[in-house]
Amino acid sequence: MGLAINDFASLALDLTSGVSAQDRFDRLLTTVRTLLDCDASALLVFRGDQFTPLAINGLATEVLGRRFVVAEHPRLEAIARAGDVVRFPADSDLPDPYDGLIPSHDDTLKVHACVGLPLVANQRLIGALTIDDFNPRQFDRFSDADLRTVSALAAASLNNALLMEKLEQLSGQLGVSLPGADGPPHQSGEIIGQSPAMLALKREIEVVAKTDLTALVLGQTGTGKELVAEAIHGASLRAGKPLIYLNCAALPESVAESELFGHVKGAFTGAISHRQGKFELADGGTLFLDEVGELSLGLQAKLLRVLQYGDLQRVGSDKAIKVDVRIIAATNRDLRQEVLDKRFRADLYHRLSVFPLQVPPLEQRGDDLLLLAGFFLERWRSKLGLSSLRLDEASRRLLMGAAWPGNVRELEHCLHRATVLARAESPTAEVVIHPRHLDRGPTTDPQAGVPAPVSLPGADPGLGFRQATEQFQQRLIRQTLEANGGNWAASARDLGLDTGNLHRLAKRLGMK
Repeated sequence: MGLAINDFASLALDLTSGVSAQDRFDRLLTTVRTLLDCDASALLVFRGDQFTPLAINGLATEVLGRRFVVAEHPRLEAIARAGDVVRFPADSDLPDPYDGLIPSHDDTLKVHACVGLPLVANQRLIGALTIDDFNPRQFDRFSDADLRTVSALAAASLNNALLMEKLEQLSGQLGVSLPGADGPPHQSGEIIGQSPAMLALKREIEVVAKTDLTALVLGQTGTGKELVAEAIHGASLRAGKPLIYLNCAALPESVAESELFGHVKGAFTGAISHRQGKFELADGGTLFLDEVGELSLGLQAKLLRVLQYGDLQRVGSDKAIKVDVRIIAATNRDLRQEVLDKRFRADLYHRLSVFPLQVPPLEQRGDDLLLLAGFFLERWRSKLGLSSLRLDEASRRLLMGAAWPGNVRELEHCLHRATVLARAESPTAEVVIHPRHLDRGPTTDPQAGVPAPVSLPGADPGLGFRQATEQFQQRLIRQTLEANGGNWAASARDLGLDTGNLHRLAKRLGMK
């Protein structure tokens, strides 16, 4: 027995009701799961070379954070290439990207019935609808014609949402607004998160990106302030021009002015040629001043002049150079307090904080932690060539109950280390992370409800603070190098460090 006309009518009504795109997607999957009586379903949008989940039903929350590169997932590649309904045999040896990620079942079970529906609009692939079940014959009673109708309705809903998204972007460039326009959530600059705090931040990013206002990104260390700057630039009219990054905290006082404004030959010892500064390199684009609160008062005054008048002088030159640069600054300091304490100029603070954005700490983002975990695990799975990499349920509870003073960066490093440890124990390419691999520091046991003993992950007990810290750094660097095949540049990116700083740290730790 297949689907009746009333079933299709119900699905169509759900997709045309006056709700947001996200609500429509959620209703779509709820209706599909009810009509087809399946264990799980997912709606994915196709962008570039990857599928990104927009909505899920019956799958672990972390799936929403994963980015499925088509070439690395044979089943999704088959769906993308098919152009029609794809029924995978129950004994197919193609790995399923959702194996172990249906939390209502024993995570040792594997999906046996899998149907993929490519979503096509104007003869172009825009997404996919996947339907999974543990019963290998679950979808036998539904004809291909039934499934094509479901696919067509889903494709129409997704295409409408994508068109609205494009209209919103166009309206922003034209300086007008479209009331009620509501496209699917897209991850600007790969900002992962669907919590209320992150959705509010994304709306603020969209608003300020359409202007040329100076933005000040505030937030604790490790929250992702650089990603916010990238998202603002990427959605702005300057997106085709350079985004230049400068870490103010890493600037030695002796070269800071030259880094910002450039110098002429002979301006000082070692100035053997003319050199452009960051402002000139960013001309027409955006200059991101990270940790701007670390600038000296003298340099703050010179920066203020450029912001006020739009011109600069290279060190050693009397010639003024006009520049057109948008400034995005970031800091983890309380600049208002810094102004009161006379460590930061009040006039520069007001220049920078025209449009402040607060990036929430991880502890305020709820289930976003699991989305981020899924994003990072998919990255490590790809880099290590694993067929699957996931958390068990106890690990999910442990992560959700832990304290994360280092925020997203700490979570990323914790999962990277856990991946290396779990892979070393696994006899196959299907790797599962258990709580023992998540050697957390100060945290709370979600089952016992009491604080766990304080320890530094990877350090031997009984060491002093400095020795324990250095030992942990050595082990983390070694593990990261191993995961990246000895590539120092890739390891630096994974650790969130500048490559030169990583080399210097390794030398100080006696590793080079």
